[in-house]
Amino acid sequence: MRLQGKVVLITGAGSGIGKSTAFLFAKEGAHVLINDISEKHGEETLTEIQAQGGQATFIQSDVTKEDDVKILVNKSLEAAGQIDVLFNNAGISGVGAVHETSEELWDRVVNVNVKGVFLPSKYVLPHMMERQEGNIINMSSCIAEMGLQRRAVYSATKGAILSLTKSMQVDYAPYNIRINALLPGTILTPFVEDYLRTSYDNPEEALDNIKKRQLSGDLGRPEDVAKAALFLASDESKFMMGSPLYIDGGVVSGKMA
Repeated sequence: MRLQGKVVLITGAGSGIGKSTAFLFAKEGAHVLINDISEKHGEETLTEIQAQGGQATFIQSDVTKEDDVKILVNKSLEAAGQIDVLFNNAGISGVGAVHETSEELWDRVVNVNVKGVFLPSKYVLPHMMERQEGNIINMSSCIAEMGLQRRAVYSATKGAILSLTKSMQVDYAPYNIRINALLPGTILTPFVEDYLRTSYDNPEEALDNIKKRQLSGDLGRPEDVAKAALFLASDESKFMMGSPLYIDGGVVSGKMA
């Protein structure tokens, strides 16, 4: 029970990494505040956690809208009394080189991935500052540290999140607030599975090619990232501040001959 007594707010917890993390955190004793833009997916996560005896609350909101986020934080505090950990997990991808990327796609991905970290942090931080303790986990990506073909806007946002994490840590260290970033490699989430089906004539061949990018020879699973998030959320990582944590199957380390 590594999170016994802690209250954790997870954005984008209706599917993929967020959902796996919500399950694991509840299993480890946390009261999980589930946030997702999809009421259907959020309610499904809530029902499954409660069926396993976990404690959870679902609050639907759009993390790109300031009024929604204010309501999210207020309802979270009403439901649980405190927020010990904020996991800024919500995010989307975008495919294309710069000349292929529309302004609409650029704005949408930047809005969700960067503003969706900024706004929840902005409204949770005063609560943590008042309590003189807190823990924020930001979802970056290993793409922040490397080049990857046709991922211009996605890599721009994930690089921004990593830089933001380091800057935030300097600002909030005096309040005993830790802020770290997760940097996953390619994780086999429903989003990735759908992307493979809709973007390639031969999805299995495309999957094999993606696997070859990583020294592990395989893609990660959502639970792999959830376990890393658990480490950052727990007191076991109390000496980590402003740090990137890689869960990338070795893709950043190099490429086998």
